[in-house]
Amino acid sequence: MGGHFDIESKQKRIEKLEQETLKEDFWQDIKKSNEVNKELSSLKKITSKLAKLTTEIKDNIELIPLLNNEELSTVEDELSTIEKEINDLELDTLLNGEYDNLNCYLEIHPGAGGTESCDWASMLLRMYKMFCEKNGFTYEVVEEQAGEEAGIKSATLYIKGEYAYGYLKNEKGVHRLVRISPFDAGRRRHTSFASVSVTPEYNTDISIDIKESDLKIDVYHSSGAGGQSVNTANSAVRITHLPTKIVVTCQNERSQLKNKEQAMKILKNKIYQQELEKKEAELHALKGENVDINFGSQIRNYVLEPYKLVKDIRVNYETSNTDKILNGDLKELIEALLKKKE
Repeated sequence: MGGHFDIESKQKRIEKLEQETLKEDFWQDIKKSNEVNKELSSLKKITSKLAKLTTEIKDNIELIPLLNNEELSTVEDELSTIEKEINDLELDTLLNGEYDNLNCYLEIHPGAGGTESCDWASMLLRMYKMFCEKNGFTYEVVEEQAGEEAGIKSATLYIKGEYAYGYLKNEKGVHRLVRISPFDAGRRRHTSFASVSVTPEYNTDISIDIKESDLKIDVYHSSGAGGQSVNTANSAVRITHLPTKIVVTCQNERSQLKNKEQAMKILKNKIYQQELEKKEAELHALKGENVDINFGSQIRNYVLEPYKLVKDIRVNYETSNTDKILNGDLKELIEALLKKKE
């Protein structure tokens, strides 16, 4: 388990947060108090799990010398379960970034290539929806625009749950697919690209001055393909922030006004994220470090023909079980990425 389990610092943090909850004015700022309680609950959950596992390991070590060969197999099964729980706990403790415990927005856009890329974007959308369903996250389709022949032109998911951003932050970048095209009568192999961006839903009220003159606001008919939480009323809103060229769309609310409010909230998050990344790049430049934090960098290849392989080029993670990955079983890959960053 190594240095990931700094139980002493976590215990001190719990004590500090508990003292905060005892202050008379604690509940005056509901948003802040909810954040404190959320962090406190998460830390207690981790320390409680660690205490339980430590006790179970000690008990089994003491028991082993007293058992015969047949009884040892029972202990081996129990130790195997403990090992899995330790791996899960280690993954939780790797999620220690400043914004890791926040909800997030995940956007998907197809690259050049028309129908091929639009179809690939819809495959990625399905993959992330299935990841959410398998790991206890809930999602809303904030915006989804259908492709002209197949797939999607764009999609945005609002993903809620403990450490949603922490789990998905390393998905941002370009995803590349190689396969025999289902849209090519000649059955030729095609390469398609789609980009994924992930932005945390910042808890603080973001103070960003956005001038009305810097915004281009369009209202259009929803063209989503339907599904969980998609609303097809013609109240969809697209906002373009002209100075940064950031485009945000929202169609999941029933009224144009609510869609505009949601879109403005996402826009503020994206501008804030951009400012943070600029500061991070400036800091690395001052330190003389060359760190690529560009959304546009290619991160993963998915090959379905002439062989099956998913390879993440940042950690040299690869698997021939492409169906597993495309069906949302990303936890092993996410763990490899988090361990590398740690």
